Amino acid sequence: MATTSQPLRGKTTCKKIFWAVFPHACFILSLVIYAFLGALMFSHIEGNRKVTVSEEYRTFLQNLTYLARKLSDNVTENDKMFKNDIRELFNTADPVWFINPEERWSFFGSLFFCCTVFTTVGYGNTYPVTRIGKYLCMLYALFGIPLMFLVLTDMGDILATVLSKSYNEFRKLQSKILASKLCSGSTCSKRNELKSRAQSKIVVNEPLTIMEVLRSQSGMKRRPVKYRNVELFEMLIAKENENTQSARNKSMERWSSCPELARGKTVSRVIENFDKIGKELEKLDVPIVLMVLVIFVYISCAAAILPNWERNMDFQEAFYFCFITLTTIGFGDTKLEHPKFFLFFSLYIIIGMEIVFIAFKLGQDRLIVLYKKVISFCAEKKMPSKKIYPK
Repeated sequence: MATTSQPLRGKTTCKKIFWAVFPHACFILSLVIYAFLGALMFSHIEGNRKVTVSEEYRTFLQNLTYLARKLSDNVTENDKMFKNDIRELFNTADPVWFINPEERWSFFGSLFFCCTVFTTVGYGNTYPVTRIGKYLCMLYALFGIPLMFLVLTDMGDILATVLSKSYNEFRKLQSKILASKLCSGSTCSKRNELKSRAQSKIVVNEPLTIMEVLRSQSGMKRRPVKYRNVELFEMLIAKENENTQSARNKSMERWSSCPELARGKTVSRVIENFDKIGKELEKLDVPIVLMVLVIFVYISCAAAILPNWERNMDFQEAFYFCFITLTTIGFGDTKLEHPKFFLFFSLYIIIGMEIVFIAFKLGQDRLIVLYKKVISFCAEKKMPSKKIYPK
């Protein structure tokens, strides 16, 4: 029996782990599939568009040719005016004129664009040009942004649990270290002796049964009718216990013989897990300074790695780029030469956005508490003092 029960326990634990991880994996997998489908769609629509020479592009080339002819040996005299003309001319230029659609809207480029859409970063250096691409971009964002927020909320519960447990363990360890430092050897030995003496004096009695309590009552033997009632009461309890035990055995037999019922039970548990999304994030209570420190360390790690493939970035520029990305600001002033390498940081971006989201949530809670205190303080100041009039 022992050999057969161990594999069954292993199978049940594996099933429990699977159904516990299933909701989280379902959200992440759906987001990945949604991103890949969007990449295929935009690479087909925007990458295969026909490049047409517009009138604006022709006038731009004419003005550029005119300024190039104007350049001569004595250009140093009008150097400032020439620079201003060049700057004004290039401000009128559209970046789409100098982009090959097939190169920009490759599969990895389109995947990078989709990630910037549903993460609400939107750098601005890649955007749809065709009318169908713009309409599909709006439709894609309409469903992708809620899915992304759902993934962030789901992963926020996991991160909130990890942060709260680690912070509580750190506080317990800190209190133990402080207690060991404050407690000297002689005082601790005296306290331990007093505790041992107090524990030796304490006598713990086992709980009495119903019959023992009733027998100890006065006049119990004089009333045999009540004694019979008590016996009947005990017999009813014993019978009820037997019924519950048999019902449990029958239910176990049902679950083992009828797997559909077991599946229904596991499905109901999975549905309960879906309903619990976002609950752990609301319970999180850690110092805001700790979250700021976590964000600083998290961004610093990426800022140290990113310049390895982005040669035009140093640590400070990479730190600024990661912060703008994780906070979903996305100015687009810093451009990536190799966006496909940055796609490998997709998990980093999701976790980092979640950490920033948790920090903003904690900051929001602290601000609400501060506003409550300020309003209550102002209300107490404005409240008129009660005057006691003589009767």
